Amino acid sequence: MIPFTVDQFLNVFEQYNVAVWPAQVFFYAIGIVAICLGLSRKKASHRSISLILSLFWIWMGLVYHLWFFSAINRAALIFAALFVLEGILLFIGGVLKDHLKFRFSLDLYGIVGSVFLVYALIMYPALGYWLGHRYPAAPTFGLPCPTTMFTFGMLLWTSRRVPFYVLAIPLAWSFLGFWAAISLGMTEDFGLLAVGLIGASLILFRDAFVSQMSGEPT
Repeated sequence: MIPFTVDQFLNVFEQYNVAVWPAQVFFYAIGIVAICLGLSRKKASHRSISLILSLFWIWMGLVYHLWFFSAINRAALIFAALFVLEGILLFIGGVLKDHLKFRFSLDLYGIVGSVFLVYALIMYPALGYWLGHRYPAAPTFGLPCPTTMFTFGMLLWTSRRVPFYVLAIPLAWSFLGFWAAISLGMTEDFGLLAVGLIGASLILFRDAFVSQMSGEPT
């Protein structure tokens, strides 16, 4: 059972959006920067993209879940810990170890990833507006569901194996967010499960194939 009403849920978005403004503009800006870096093919861009994704997840954990969402849902304390953990894992794997290599390619993975990115940044808020979820009482980029979709989009742009520990929490959130979306009538979030399943499946299939071809252990 969801321990809060739809009105309470939307009110959390309103409180968050009013309190953190104009952070939403900054998040869109660095999201676009991440995309541009992924298109640039510069070596230095890999760590920068990983850092941006890491900051998104740590922000969502500490600010949204811990500061705002926990007021109506005690489970948000667990979500906060998991989101911060995901941010740390992205920082370790992508920034410190440089294991994530982001590079757009005109193939199935690059195209599907691009669709996810467009949905997260453009189609998601447009659909929410059409459904009557108007700012500030609406989820904005930098909040869990659209940012999880954005994360999967960027990870599909990688050209090397994505460690499963990086995929696990976004995939788990795609299931949980979809279940909550059904219960709360957040139709714009219905695509979250498809993004998680398709994104994770493509990444795992691609990485297993690359490992098999190169003779690396999977």
